[in-house]
Amino acid sequence: MPNSKNKSRRRHKVGQETGRNELVSRSLQSAQHCLEDQDYGTAYAHYLLVLNIAPELKNDVKETFQFTLLKWAEELDSLSRIQDLFDCYEHALELFPNDEVICNSMGEHLFRMGFRDEAAAYFYKAVKLNPDFLDAKENFYRVANWVVERWHFIMLNDSNRNLLYQKAIQKAALSGCKSALDIGTGTGILSMFARKAGVSSVYACELSKTMYELACEVLAANGFDEEIKLLHMKSLDIEIPKHIPERVSLVVTETVDSGLFGEGIVESLIHAWEHLLLPPKPNNAGVDAENYGRVIPAGAAIWGMAVECKEIRRHHRVGVKEIAGVYLPEELEFHSPTDASVTSEETLEPYTTEKLSRVPGGYKALTEHFQVFTVNFNNVQELKSFATRKPSKIDVTVIEEGIVDAIVVWFTLQLDDEHTISTSPSEDSCWEQAVYPVQGLLDYSVKSGDSVTMEISCQDCYIRIQKISIVPADYGMDDERNLREKNSEAELCSALASLQTASKRESTQQRCMVESTEIALLNNIPYHECFKAAIGKVLSSLSVHEQSQSMDVDRHSDAALARNQSKNSVTPDPLYVLDVSEGFSILPIIASKYGPVKAYSSVEKEQHQVALSLISEANRCPKEALEFWLSQLKDENMVLQRPKSDKLWSIIILDVIETSGLIQQDVMEKAAISRCLLHSGGKIFPQHVKMYGVLVESRALVLETEVQGTDPTLGFNIAPFINQFKVPFRIFLDLSTLPHVPLSKPVELMRLDLMNPYLNSCNREVKVKVCKTGHVTGIPFWYHVCLDEDTVLDTSSKSSHWKQAAVVLDKPIQVQSGDELVLCVQYLNSNISITVKQ
Repeated sequence: MPNSKNKSRRRHKVGQETGRNELVSRSLQSAQHCLEDQDYGTAYAHYLLVLNIAPELKNDVKETFQFTLLKWAEELDSLSRIQDLFDCYEHALELFPNDEVICNSMGEHLFRMGFRDEAAAYFYKAVKLNPDFLDAKENFYRVANWVVERWHFIMLNDSNRNLLYQKAIQKAALSGCKSALDIGTGTGILSMFARKAGVSSVYACELSKTMYELACEVLAANGFDEEIKLLHMKSLDIEIPKHIPERVSLVVTETVDSGLFGEGIVESLIHAWEHLLLPPKPNNAGVDAENYGRVIPAGAAIWGMAVECKEIRRHHRVGVKEIAGVYLPEELEFHSPTDASVTSEETLEPYTTEKLSRVPGGYKALTEHFQVFTVNFNNVQELKSFATRKPSKIDVTVIEEGIVDAIVVWFTLQLDDEHTISTSPSEDSCWEQAVYPVQGLLDYSVKSGDSVTMEISCQDCYIRIQKISIVPADYGMDDERNLREKNSEAELCSALASLQTASKRESTQQRCMVESTEIALLNNIPYHECFKAAIGKVLSSLSVHEQSQSMDVDRHSDAALARNQSKNSVTPDPLYVLDVSEGFSILPIIASKYGPVKAYSSVEKEQHQVALSLISEANRCPKEALEFWLSQLKDENMVLQRPKSDKLWSIIILDVIETSGLIQQDVMEKAAISRCLLHSGGKIFPQHVKMYGVLVESRALVLETEVQGTDPTLGFNIAPFINQFKVPFRIFLDLSTLPHVPLSKPVELMRLDLMNPYLNSCNREVKVKVCKTGHVTGIPFWYHVCLDEDTVLDTSSKSSHWKQAAVVLDKPIQVQSGDELVLCVQYLNSNISITVKQ
């Protein structure tokens, strides 16, 4: 009997195996048929079944499964079936947890949906799994700038800043602080300062997933993973005793931005005093601080100064009335997003930031520096008052004649009664300054003795400087009284008329908010003059060609005579121009002034369309000459298509260079499509682009890219972990103010031909002769944007709205004058890499 049972089991097992194999075979066949029919969803389901019941086939079907997953994910994405999309990836990653292609694709979907932290984790994993996977590396570099912002590197390299924080924390520990909470810990350096200083219980919180995981690695590497409790959460969500056992005697934080309050320090400290900190020490208390709470930094003083700065001006005020023959109507006002008078929904921050010591063209102080206000972080009532405090007015005397372009703000961070950190533009520190551009005045000029008045408030966690005005020195106290005492009827009527005129002007003004880079573009006269010349050449040539063809046809036609007699009354077919450059652009209006032209703009914001329509009307362009292309498309992805079923474009204008200094993503793919949509004799602008570079020695580039060992971090091992997030490119550079020493002459690195995109070489070796002894640390690069052979735009020029970028070498290369280096330049999928072959 036992033998018969065993035989029965074996037969049953064989039967099961046979059935399984048949099911696998049928499912694979069905999956293949579905792929042929482009039914990716069903094919994906079949592959899931196969891989779950026959995991030994993973390697055999891996590539086909990847292809099916990516196609099905694209379809789900287009249908907005987001949950189904992520479910598919989760199932796929359960089967292939270490597949770099799946990880990278998952990251791409997450990034497009705004989940940058999560995307970074998948890109990072993909690069770790396959360091040669170029797509994942480029994706990781792109997202690394978001999730680990570049100021982390600059700040950690600021040894003076680190030392002052360490001394203040040591002093607090010596005075009796036994427990500490580090709010917004970042890499965990302040927490480690506290633990090393003798604080027995140290807690830290970090909201960013990427920074939290990085801090975990840093704490473990330095032996503090068991001694510092790290929480992945906002401090506002910390509860006692759920997350930490009791109130702490010390809070350390550097959740401040260049405008001091922009990272929410006021809100987080109010919450800390009410829920997480021991009560503040009374004025008459003794030295021992064990039973009292305190904050490092203890407070801050905010300082301001009115300045003249052409670079700030050209990014925030349109300073021209006419651009390449296009007149800007008086009733149209352009404003940058920092303008506090623009609706709050459109304004992210009321200031921008600049490192004034490196601003192109420099700046001139028009006033002495003045105190905006002070804040005591150890006084919760004072912190609460900021949200309800009425705006205060400040009146500052002008000491230098000039043009008021901005109010520049910095602060002195009072860590304790002994240690301070200043972010002044005159200090050599890691900090930038907050810049409040002045906008909306009729006259910005001042002379010595005049006054600049402003209103200071604190709203929505931001310090706001509003209602900036200029009061002339000769405007005396009696002027207002004299005006009030004028009672003649004629003068009263005149005053009323003036008020009505001003009111009318105010009501007819059309405000248009554009990005600061778009204002700089409007101020870039050479850019528009070059486009005007290049556009004119092409349209004139095509017009002559079409007229010639029309005359040839008429000459052989029975009705030739009649047509020739009436040709002046017949409107010729228009030439079609498409501008798909990003942001606000007046190039379609420049094009529409050349005879019978239909110019299509790709701007999509309603206020931008209104502004362009006003400009078009002011320049007496025919109403039908300007069209808004995206408004006519059902799918924005189809922006590159024929203007009409039987028509082609005469000119297509593409954005090739980002304002950051990098090449636009997918630009060569767009060029290839555009080439197929051009009328005979039509052109793509630009027609080609040349990339130039130079070898430099620049310590600034290195310090802004990676942390330099353990010296600046006072012995703590942080560099290897945060440097995993360094990127080989430094963007938004201005080569004219970058501290550097050129070690070679500029050389052409690469040429991209947009009219013949398939002829571009992906790899090139360039020999560069060294002309000065030193250490090569980077290769800044810029472009000559060639609209045609005679019309060239230089992205490194003073008037350029573009910035430059640089490749930063992993290790400096020592060179002697006369040496020759070979640069290997690779261009793949709109991404450039430059390596040095010695």
